[in-house]
Amino acid sequence: MDRKTFIKKTAGTLLIALPAYSILSCSSSSDDVDPNDNSGTANCLQNGARASAISANHGHTLTVSKADVDAGTEKTYNIAGSSNHSHSVTVSTDDFNVLKNNQSVSVISTSGNSHTHSVTISCA
Repeated sequence: MDRKTFIKKTAGTLLIALPAYSILSCSSSSDDVDPNDNSGTANCLQNGARASAISANHGHTLTVSKADVDAGTEKTYNIAGSSNHSHSVTVSTDDFNVLKNNQSVSVISTSGNSHTHSVTISCA
């Protein structure tokens, strides 16, 4: 085997092996967190809720009080946090009913600075 063939075969193997290794190592991680697994102390009616995930986050935050969860009335929240711009998310009556059952919900923020965020809300 000449040098050129060796380099091509080695590069080809790496291009296949590295992505495959990444996929396999991520899918078998024992640190995976299920946002709907609130089997511990998470309880929306007792503790309220929070944003457990915000896509492409750069400082946004969300906290939902236990009083809001208990009331179950549609409400809009500002999620600016430490970001230099604002977005809002609306939690519907149906979303609050899901939270009351200690399950997570996902909502999409309003657009700000030409983008939106997907926000997953989970019990605290």
